[in-house]
Amino acid sequence: MECRFTHFFNIMPLIGILRGIEPSEAVAVADAVVDCGLRIVEVPLNSPQALRSIEHLAKRFGPDVMIGAGTVTSVAEVTAVAEAGGKLIVTPYARGAIVEKAKELGLAAIPGALSPTEIAEMADCGADAVKIFPAEMATPAVVKALRAVLPTQLPLIPVGGIDTGNMAAYWQAGANGFGLGSALYRPGDPIDKVAQNAALLVACVRKLS
Repeated sequence: MECRFTHFFNIMPLIGILRGIEPSEAVAVADAVVDCGLRIVEVPLNSPQALRSIEHLAKRFGPDVMIGAGTVTSVAEVTAVAEAGGKLIVTPYARGAIVEKAKELGLAAIPGALSPTEIAEMADCGADAVKIFPAEMATPAVVKALRAVLPTQLPLIPVGGIDTGNMAAYWQAGANGFGLGSALYRPGDPIDKVAQNAALLVACVRKLS
């Protein structure tokens, strides 16, 4: 059966990262980005009461949007995210045990990695995609070199400093999609600004794909 991550990522190859979001605003902000076309939303665990936000979002969207956690750094956190209703685990660095636990629980896993060795190891552990992080250290030229030696079916997703100004260069280099942080949402942004950001980013990636 097709991985649900693959299904949503094929619809829109963007991950909306709502770092710093409060549970009280999570649903309204997520509604805005989903209305613009995003189908994958991540709440980093270093956000205030992140598991509560994930629980709210999982209840709000059900099977229609993939809700997950970012900045996952332990196996115990994987279990906590699953219990909150999250379906996606994103890590800041390469940790095979976290990927394996996520897959054991039926969750999608996108570990962060930077070197060819790390990326290959995460693929061997069952990663659904690999987050190229920090993208500030992996220029489009680096992504092109990585793409040339990695399995073509493994999605590479640059994260960190991605915006409408550099998405085309990464896409042409072989990136398959993007994680969107501050270009999409910053704590305190009004809903209309988040929606405007989302619309611009979605329009940009639609032109590329």
